[in-house]
Amino acid sequence: MKRIALAFFLAAGCHRAADIPVYTVVPSHFARRVTAEGNLKAKNAVTVNAPRQPDGPLKIVWIAADGAILKHGDLVARFDAADFETLLRTGNEDLATAANKRQKTDVDAGTTRVNLQRDAKQAEAELLSARMFRFDDAEVFSRYQRIESQVDEQLASEKKTHAHNVLGVRETLSAADVALIDIEKKKADLKVRNANQGLSALEVRSPYEGILVLQRDWRGDMPRVGSTVWNGDPIGEVPDLREMKAEVFVLEADAAGIAVGQKATVAIESQPGVAYNGKISQIDKLARPRVRGVPVQYFGVTVMLDRSAPAVMKPGARVRAVLQVEDIANAFSIPRQALFEKNGKKIVYRKRGGKFEPVEVTMSTSTPGRVVVTKGITKGDELALVNINKDDSR
Repeated sequence: MKRIALAFFLAAGCHRAADIPVYTVVPSHFARRVTAEGNLKAKNAVTVNAPRQPDGPLKIVWIAADGAILKHGDLVARFDAADFETLLRTGNEDLATAANKRQKTDVDAGTTRVNLQRDAKQAEAELLSARMFRFDDAEVFSRYQRIESQVDEQLASEKKTHAHNVLGVRETLSAADVALIDIEKKKADLKVRNANQGLSALEVRSPYEGILVLQRDWRGDMPRVGSTVWNGDPIGEVPDLREMKAEVFVLEADAAGIAVGQKATVAIESQPGVAYNGKISQIDKLARPRVRGVPVQYFGVTVMLDRSAPAVMKPGARVRAVLQVEDIANAFSIPRQALFEKNGKKIVYRKRGGKFEPVEVTMSTSTPGRVVVTKGITKGDELALVNINKDDSR
């Protein structure tokens, strides 16, 4: 029944076929381009960090301005030396104190050693004398004299043993005192070393020629005079302007078909009318919003530029890129107005013998205004640009 109704409708409208606008199919060049906006960024950049040698916080007393043009070896930041000078002075004082303690300990230990050795020698002499003049003959000496002689000999022996024991204890205590003083000296040496390292690393200089881009903290603040940073903290980076790339964002709806290796042109907002060629080198795997609270999703795309112009290309500069997503030669590209849908199939109305007949087609890709058809039409076909059957839908 539908075919009979369609034939009846077409037969009734044949006399108006000449009034229907048509498009003649001819092979043409088809290109799909996607525009995106973003910023310039250097391919390579060296991070400028606070010195790693000092142990502790560093206070900035001078820092180059954000965006300053630097040459190799130019000063980036200078730090306050007051804390390190105080540490050096304290360390030297501690070293002097440790040296004085060591000298006093050595003198005291030497004096004690001499006295104890003298006491031991005296006890040895007393012991020898007691043994030489021992009263042990019962027929000559009284019992009291014999007991007194034995007591004198035992006392001399005990005094000798005690002198040697005290000498050993004093030697051990003296060694412990020296070890403690050596620990104090090592602590003082560490202070002096840290102070000297800090004083020798109070300046940070540029690793090569470029533009300084200061690092923002979690609050969005850049380092400035009076700011405190810790050793090894990033201060900023110096990008290498010899190789530049554009990081742009493509709407999720326009990202279909974008692939690594496709060509692109990039224009810098500050240099209108000049385009730089490049190729897509990277595409984000997932879309994400650019602005918090705004649900619009974007894919991040990186375009490596074929050449760089350091005089005009600055990191962070706004750019507009045109991505050449598809480039097809001799394609049957028809206006979107000539494409309709019927029973879930894509069709066109092709003119044959003064009438229009529905033809199912296969499409491959499209733009907002054009559709590439790969099957169903040939060169020279005339397609209606209006819906012949009002029951059909777009």
